[in-house]
Amino acid sequence: MKRNTLAGIAAGMVITAGALSPVMAQTTPKADDPAMKIYRATQPRINDLVHTKLDVRFDYKKRYLYGKEWVTLKPHFYATDSLRLDAKGMDIKSIAIVKNGKNIPLKYKYQDSLSLAITLDKVYYNNESYTVYIDYTSKPNELHVKGSAAINDAKGLYFINPDGTEKDKPTQIWTQGETESSSAWFPTIDQGQQKTTDEISMTVPANYVTLSNGRLASQKVNGDGTRTDTWKQELPHSPYLFMMAVGDFKIYKDKWRDKEVNYYLEPKYAPYAKEIFGMTPELIEFYSKTLGVDFPWYKYSQIVVRDYVSGAMENTSATLHGEYVQETHRELLDAYYDQGRSTIAHELFHQWFGDLVTAESWSNLTVNESFADFSEMMWAEHKYGKDEADAHSYTAMMNYLANPANKEKNLVRFHYNDKEDMFDVVTYQKGGRILNMLRNYLGYDAFYKGLGIYLKTNAFKAGEAQQLRLALEEASGRDLNWFFNQWYYGHGNPILKISYNWDDAAKKETVYLQQTQDGDGFKLPMAIDIYAGGKKVRHNVWMNDKADTLTFASAVKPDLVNVDGDKVLLAEKNDSKTLPEYVFQYFNAPLYLDRFEAITKATPEQGDAGARKVMLAALKDKYYGLRIKAIRGLDMTNDDVRNAAQPILLSLAQSDENTLVRAAAISVLGKLKAAGMLPTFKEAVKSESYAIQGAALTAISMQEPAEALTLAKGFEKDNKGALTIALIHTYATAGGDAEWPFVYKQFTDAGIQNKFAIIREFAGMTGAVKKPEYAQQGIAAIKDAAIKYKMYGVADPLTTMLEGIKTQRTQMGDTASATAVDDAIKEINK
Repeated sequence: MKRNTLAGIAAGMVITAGALSPVMAQTTPKADDPAMKIYRATQPRINDLVHTKLDVRFDYKKRYLYGKEWVTLKPHFYATDSLRLDAKGMDIKSIAIVKNGKNIPLKYKYQDSLSLAITLDKVYYNNESYTVYIDYTSKPNELHVKGSAAINDAKGLYFINPDGTEKDKPTQIWTQGETESSSAWFPTIDQGQQKTTDEISMTVPANYVTLSNGRLASQKVNGDGTRTDTWKQELPHSPYLFMMAVGDFKIYKDKWRDKEVNYYLEPKYAPYAKEIFGMTPELIEFYSKTLGVDFPWYKYSQIVVRDYVSGAMENTSATLHGEYVQETHRELLDAYYDQGRSTIAHELFHQWFGDLVTAESWSNLTVNESFADFSEMMWAEHKYGKDEADAHSYTAMMNYLANPANKEKNLVRFHYNDKEDMFDVVTYQKGGRILNMLRNYLGYDAFYKGLGIYLKTNAFKAGEAQQLRLALEEASGRDLNWFFNQWYYGHGNPILKISYNWDDAAKKETVYLQQTQDGDGFKLPMAIDIYAGGKKVRHNVWMNDKADTLTFASAVKPDLVNVDGDKVLLAEKNDSKTLPEYVFQYFNAPLYLDRFEAITKATPEQGDAGARKVMLAALKDKYYGLRIKAIRGLDMTNDDVRNAAQPILLSLAQSDENTLVRAAAISVLGKLKAAGMLPTFKEAVKSESYAIQGAALTAISMQEPAEALTLAKGFEKDNKGALTIALIHTYATAGGDAEWPFVYKQFTDAGIQNKFAIIREFAGMTGAVKKPEYAQQGIAAIKDAAIKYKMYGVADPLTTMLEGIKTQRTQMGDTASATAVDDAIKEINK
């Protein structure tokens, strides 16, 4: 699963559409936390699922599913005369054992409307199976369940606009099973370690398309305007990976080798299917070859739905995406790898790590999600180059490091408050970086051979971290207990202080390494690169203690000593390199992070000629992300910087191949308010790219607000992303009550990402409009957002915004709106 999250809202209220990696408050068990007293044991396996057959139809008006189920099971080892099934919030009409084609009623108890305790007709042994029939009604909208930061709802089955009353929203049905929500729409043993084949027959309106796991085995047109589609999943998988989707979708048919690869989109996005998902066959081929295990399922489909409760979900052979991945050609011009494309890679990798081999418990979720997170970097490296991969990996690491609470959690955790707590930056981002270190230590070939052994050994079964260790040890011949003990079963990360001393008389360079974190030290294999006399010499070393001193001979004083030369350590590094050393590093060390660190060091030092040299060179860096970093870091108040940078920025604004670089350059030039730049901005505002248009419109508004306001009117019918934000900015600064209806509609209709991208401008306009009723609309909309997304830590910053609005309205004499703010804050704080 790829999480839908709100990174950085409390700090900046701006979210990158594809970030989906939170820095937010985490619940961390402490020593006196009741959670630490609860050992989260893997559930005992008394009965094993064998086959699940479902026949379902839907009541759109009531939001019900009417289901009939035939579930075949057998005792796992010990004989038993009872069966327990998870079944959340259902009406159970009958339960029977199937004997010779007849249903013989069974006794059962429905405990707390959550679990069925069924008494079987006899004692069954593990060499015999039995089939139980259940007639039931699922009522998901009447089910009260808890979600998480990763999954903001857990009712399993979702009716979207079932009455067709919401304008511009399609009618859809879809399911979401992870973690244990499939049992909200069919009775099952809702555990990841369970594996079952399945057959699902869906009776739906005949004009709708269906999707489920496996293959479409048959379609039967009924006489009442409905059609029954039967899907068969003939290889075993876990119940939480079951899926159904129903709605008006257009199917784009692709293929990988001889297997179906299909993309299901809303009709208006069908023309862009290949642009959105077209990398999929190449991805499948890359993963299959790299792992040495071919894609294991009958087909691979991807479907985009409305109002999804997370980012995306890796249902077996049928991944479900939230609507943010569904974009037009113009939006896709600005959608680079980190702007949402990485999710496609993430979910596909789950078809091996999560679906083929499934975490045997939520404590071991790392063998699902850490791998999917790591796969994003794998694909970036293969398709877009090492700079893209390293940038992606660094962002992920910083998301983990940003919150000290994360350092208290083990990667494999047997104590937690709720299973949903496992879906956090430790499992995802930290786990992905740990795998990157392991790959670097073992070497790519041994690492991927080990993954292949793990997959083949545990195929169609459940796995855990120890099995991964054994597979990697088998492949490499190296002991890895030390690595797994400190990174998988321990917590935290090293904080590494690095200092240097050159002894000219002895011709020796000394490197002092000290781990300053509390607790034990980490055992760290690393590369140290010494640049001297025009050559680079690599030393592969181990840091075995919390403090270590390393001495290297060198004929001349090194220009640079580069600790962690591969830039893979999951560590906070306090490095005492000088500015001249960082300048040398930018121009001589090869990796993304070498250049990133140098730009970071140079940014506040632009009065220095060496720092300026780095900043100006970085404007032309081969990686677009570093060009953007340099553009945004320029000190344009420094005459030397401005005079040297302005012609480069103008060239970037006019012709850089990357739309985000062009937009960043336009933004910086716009703030100069130089009249000579207006022709460039007016040309850029005609671009196909929303990012470039948005930057250009904002730049124009800084010099000619009236003209920008006129231009903005022309964009009201076609605007997305950065252009929408620019429109809101233009209206908030140069517009008034006449523009409020557009601004209000944009905010209320916006998805989670865009809503928080424009909320500051929206709040500013809410405070400034003349009509009190407009102000009160804005206050209510901000209140609703604060309540809806409270779990993401937005309540406090949005309350602060509301207090600012209250001050503005009070100064305008609008006491009614000021009172509305007080009422809103009370509701938020309930």
